[in-house]
Amino acid sequence: MSTLVPPLFSGLVDDACLLPPSPTAVADAVAKHAEHRAGWFAGLLGPLLVPASLIGADLRAHHLPVAVVGDVSVSALPIAVEKLRAADARVRHIESAVARRGEDPQPGLAALRVLAEGDDDLLVYAEIPLSWGLLGALDTVAQARADGLRIAPKFRVGGLAAELFPTPVELAAVLCACRDRDLPFRLAAGLRHAIRHTDPETGFTHHGFLNVLTAAVTAHDGSEVAEVAEVLAATHPVPLVEACRSRRGEERPLFAGFGAVGVVEPLTELVRLGLINGGYE
Repeated sequence: MSTLVPPLFSGLVDDACLLPPSPTAVADAVAKHAEHRAGWFAGLLGPLLVPASLIGADLRAHHLPVAVVGDVSVSALPIAVEKLRAADARVRHIESAVARRGEDPQPGLAALRVLAEGDDDLLVYAEIPLSWGLLGALDTVAQARADGLRIAPKFRVGGLAAELFPTPVELAAVLCACRDRDLPFRLAAGLRHAIRHTDPETGFTHHGFLNVLTAAVTAHDGSEVAEVAEVLAATHPVPLVEACRSRRGEERPLFAGFGAVGVVEPLTELVRLGLINGGYE
């Protein structure tokens, strides 16, 4: 196994090729993920994200690390997990939304707590809307972790409408809130490139995954919201690259990972920025 991916980027990119609107067939996705796992950049990869609704008896995962994305009821998720385990998959975690924007997240969190209590080997990520009730939801997650449960938050930072993209200040406040509660987090949607940028087709400004990683390090080091927001708002790569280059040998704090439809794309950007050496010893 190659060790060419530094610890700072270990397991950063989940394989989201099966998530909408991807047309990839399950068998093709499993085969491609296995191919990536045999490559020199395997250390960059998190699990293959598998929607619960796609898990069938014909799935064969060949001991691959996978995660279940909850697009079915919470009560049906344990069945999906058992099907994957029966298919020789190594189930790393479950991701499931707890509420829509504007809804109370607490009932959904209570349901996921029951799920976490029922399976000590399963890490549960609760997708919490970046809207009303967020801080109370983070307090609930922190209390569950203090009670010994394996649960953590997940947030969406993009989508099909401008209001689904939090501003740098809004996202910085979330990162600092997670830091204050010692909560690792995952992100979904909107992280298309390493550096913050505006999509010329939609006009939406997307967060960069390298911005988020650097901001997580900055928050972990004790910076306040304004300083973390400056990192998230940066559009020039040099300060972000230099900040990460000096920490490449350290474990990544707070930011557990994010999903990418094409895992080679973030890899290519990290190679181009000189943060991963491109497969050469």
